[in-house]
Amino acid sequence: MGQLVAVTEKPTALPGVARFELNRALTGMGHEHFDSAAAAFGPRPAAELARRLFATGQVAAVHVYANIVSVDLARGATSAGLPDVMRTMYRYWQPGMEPPTFDDVPDGEPAAGDDGGEAVDAETDPALAEAAKRVPMHLLERGRAARERWKAKA
Repeated sequence: MGQLVAVTEKPTALPGVARFELNRALTGMGHEHFDSAAAAFGPRPAAELARRLFATGQVAAVHVYANIVSVDLARGATSAGLPDVMRTMYRYWQPGMEPPTFDDVPDGEPAAGDDGGEAVDAETDPALAEAAKRVPMHLLERGRAARERWKAKA
């Protein structure tokens, strides 16, 4: 799951600087500069990319503007392997990962969508059965629970 990011390395006039163009904007119209992995905090895509680039040990600083990523390379490092870090940034399932099966849910855990509350029976209530034709049952249940909370407060 997840789509690969297209990465194109562009030449630069400065030695020790690598520039990459991506097919996705990471920052919108703002500049983000990271001097270290500690400066790259938060859930923003640019910060996550900077953390991953710093983890390679080849990077001294990262600058991101929209879909352009400029990397100051560490002394003696090359840009080899950095495009792969960017390319797989949004890829969740990596080769070798096993997706979970339905058998992985322990018996004691409730199923998805089961809130443990009273069940509403559309078969015994004709008005509810008619409403269930137009409105999903989980929304009817949520409305019923909200009415009960409102009545309890009043």
